[in-house]
Amino acid sequence: MARTAKKSRNRRSLAVRLPAESRLRGSKGSIRRDPATGDVSLSPRLESWKPFFDLADEAVVPDDFLSDPGDRPPQKRDLF
Repeated sequence: MARTAKKSRNRRSLAVRLPAESRLRGSKGSIRRDPATGDVSLSPRLESWKPFFDLADEAVVPDDFLSDPGDRPPQKRDLF
């Protein structure tokens, strides 16, 4: 069931009051707006990049990854 958030204006800012079970961790969040629908999404903001880099360190990447893409040289073409 969808919950309702309350909003209020303060000069040029908009405050949104979320129900307790919808509150974000931390003191900051990231805001995104879908250009097609206008929907606004609010997500917790990363406090640190450490989890990202830890995951990158744990990833198994083959030694030959991107070593030889096998691209051919560009074709010669007449301009016009």
